[in-house]
Amino acid sequence: MSESVEEVTTEQRRGKFGGTFPVRLVSDFKKSQEYYRDVLGFQEISVWGHVTRDEMTVILQQAVSSADVRPNAVSKKRQIGEFEGPDQSWDSFVHVEWDDLDLIVEEVRSKGGIIAVEPFFKAHNGWEFRNAILQDLDGYNIVLGGMRKPAQG
Repeated sequence: MSESVEEVTTEQRRGKFGGTFPVRLVSDFKKSQEYYRDVLGFQEISVWGHVTRDEMTVILQQAVSSADVRPNAVSKKRQIGEFEGPDQSWDSFVHVEWDDLDLIVEEVRSKGGIIAVEPFFKAHNGWEFRNAILQDLDGYNIVLGGMRKPAQG
């Protein structure tokens, strides 16, 4: 009995992480803010560099040198069930509703945005996945990912 009380007490004292905001060093702060607003559809843009669309916030910071701007490289492959890892680099992964993925890609495309990888489908471990990759002006990849259980039929 005292063991479970101690567990609850320890859990109550544990600090809690809040929302996570990826930070991007960018080569041109103003152009990046405009791209996130006008092309990627981020509604909130702050002078501090915070850009927000729905539940996604990114913090943009001006790089001292363009050489400091370094999107992630492609990760090493590793087998996880049927999945062996992505073929492209990921700088952010954003869960989206299955049907919203095409809407977002077409919205960004219509505004002249960079679609680094067109929507594609994969299935593994009893799930269906649809992904696409948007890219910002500095080459950061924003992976859109929808997932669902296959329809029973």
